[in-house]
Amino acid sequence: MLGLGVYRPRRVVPNAEIVDRIDSSDEWIRTRSGIAARRWAEPDETIVAMSTAAARDALAAAGVTAEQVDAVVLATSSQMVLGPSAGAVVATELGMADTAAFDISAGCAGFCYALANAAALVRSGEARHVLVIGVERLSDLLDPTDRTCAFIFADGAGAAVVGPADTEGIGPVAWGSDGSQTAAIKQDKDFQQYFTEVAAAEASGGTTERPYIRMNGAAVFRWAVTFLEKACRDALDRAGITAGDLDAFVPHQANSRITDALIRVLGLPDTAAVARDIIETGNTSAASIPMAIEQLLRSGDAEPGDTALLLGFGAGLAYAGQVVRLPRIG
Repeated sequence: MLGLGVYRPRRVVPNAEIVDRIDSSDEWIRTRSGIAARRWAEPDETIVAMSTAAARDALAAAGVTAEQVDAVVLATSSQMVLGPSAGAVVATELGMADTAAFDISAGCAGFCYALANAAALVRSGEARHVLVIGVERLSDLLDPTDRTCAFIFADGAGAAVVGPADTEGIGPVAWGSDGSQTAAIKQDKDFQQYFTEVAAAEASGGTTERPYIRMNGAAVFRWAVTFLEKACRDALDRAGITAGDLDAFVPHQANSRITDALIRVLGLPDTAAVARDIIETGNTSAASIPMAIEQLLRSGDAEPGDTALLLGFGAGLAYAGQVVRLPRIG
């Protein structure tokens, strides 16, 4: 990764703004998740707009121009249209012409999936520079009264430029999925069902609810703390290092308790910096890992060139992890 940029929406939403609608408290939210605040996008902060802003900073940090980018790989689960791909629109917004671009949907593991694809494109010679983006507007899919989700998910974007280097900077990916557990995190109705309900409601004078994210937090937590140790060790083994060699650990910012559990089982050294961006940013799904990397680097807890383990996991249930050298930030 040659350079990294992020976009954090302007609106900061503290727990105090959410608690009444979910019959909760600031203490309960902090204890359950570690979250104190999150960012929710305003109408002008679209998937494309946030991606473009993050990408511009990533390109500047990498010292790479838009004309030098051969492909754009964009990960999101909250683009509200099926086409065109957000990646293609972002490429045009950045001034790229005739550049390969596509979206992928792998939930909260999306950025790591996109990063693996980008690294493979560069290694194979199919591309020299690839722009990787993770972006979400999950506030569009939140039921504000849902005690399980309303306080967790948030918005933002992160982008990285992947390109050639003298030494390997992105290790082999360890990834997988378990479709038998799709009920753990999912959209509660597809859009065809929603449109059918809207038509019926219009005919009867009734109302219907839009599709929302629903989550079984206990099921996700059990899966995370029992399975993800194996995923982390697989990524470390593929990179030929141990947990003791890490300078930093950047897990998906899903829940502080999951992060704490992984730190314990992996036996991370006290010297390893651990991303805690969830406290002020919430869970931004595919944008989570690049935003957490930026926070670590911006704070000085980690430095460009440090060896870090990334681990994305979530809806699918899907996971992906790889050992990387941390990039420069814009």
